[in-house]
Amino acid sequence: MDAQRYFIAQAYNNAWANHRLLKACGQLSAEELAAERENFFPSIIHTLNHILTVDWLYISALEGDCIGAAAFEPEIPFPAFAELDREQRAADHRLIDHCRHLGEGGLAAKVHIPRPTHIQVETADRTLLHLFQHQIHHRGQVHAMLSGTSVAPPQLDEFFTADPAEQALRRQDFAELGFTEALIWETDHA
Repeated sequence: MDAQRYFIAQAYNNAWANHRLLKACGQLSAEELAAERENFFPSIIHTLNHILTVDWLYISALEGDCIGAAAFEPEIPFPAFAELDREQRAADHRLIDHCRHLGEGGLAAKVHIPRPTHIQVETADRTLLHLFQHQIHHRGQVHAMLSGTSVAPPQLDEFFTADPAEQALRRQDFAELGFTEALIWETDHA
């Protein structure tokens, strides 16, 4: 697997994990989503909004037009779950599209990220690695917070392998997302 294929697979896996987590969170009442909990961000809805706003920051930087601190104004742009769900799914599709269209040398491209004191310059591959790790970290926090709700936390560490039994476990999620194994792994063309 070449590096670009790896990042494409990561982007799809990221969208799949978000889908599973958001499906579970969508079963919560507005009160449960906003309830104060032990976590870095004090509620599930706050943490989900943080995941989204950081996605906006880094995806816009990867696309070459970083929105900077505007990504975080307001800190909770979507207190209502339905809008947050829609926007997170849109961000996930933007990230997949970006990874699919990196092209020759795209992973080495310079990414400019405005910080309060300077412009941080990174390569696209390092920015993507950070973005995926950020998602994993905060999804884990939401997963833990779900344990204190009426909804069981979903399985988020499913194997992303070629094994037919594993593929069967994700078939329904992929159908809901409009994904196929062939689309992700590009096995549908010669």
